[in-house]
Amino acid sequence: MKIGIVDTTFSRINMGKIAIDELRRISSIPYERYTVPGIKDLPVAAKKMIEERNCDLVITLGWVGGTQKDMFSYIVLSMGLVMVQLLTNRHIIDVTVHEDEAESEEELLKVAENRVREHVRNAVDLLVNPKRLQRMAGTGQRQGYPDAGPIMK
Repeated sequence: MKIGIVDTTFSRINMGKIAIDELRRISSIPYERYTVPGIKDLPVAAKKMIEERNCDLVITLGWVGGTQKDMFSYIVLSMGLVMVQLLTNRHIIDVTVHEDEAESEEELLKVAENRVREHVRNAVDLLVNPKRLQRMAGTGQRQGYPDAGPIMK
């Protein structure tokens, strides 16, 4: 069993380092890291991690700028990752931080670090503890922000 971690140089923090730190903290699953320039490079990198480096699951770590052009690039990335998942029959956990989702750089840093760490936990659960995810179904989990919680009847 192995997890692929793919990050970008465009990110404003070292998301790959955070992912590796969290993975080492919670499990002994081996990993490989692959760094690419930007988010549109993530789909092929994820596919290479699965097909050439035998990863069972890939975590992609991307940072999206705040312009409309950046949002279109994110849509392209997202569609590419879905295609790779369908072609390889493997999960790709897309961890994306959008530059415009926080008021300050300090808040953006907190969102990014929390999102990376929580998605690493999700990735590990997908591989070794899927029942944990099942128990959390419908609980309004959020990565990067406080959980929304379930809607009560």
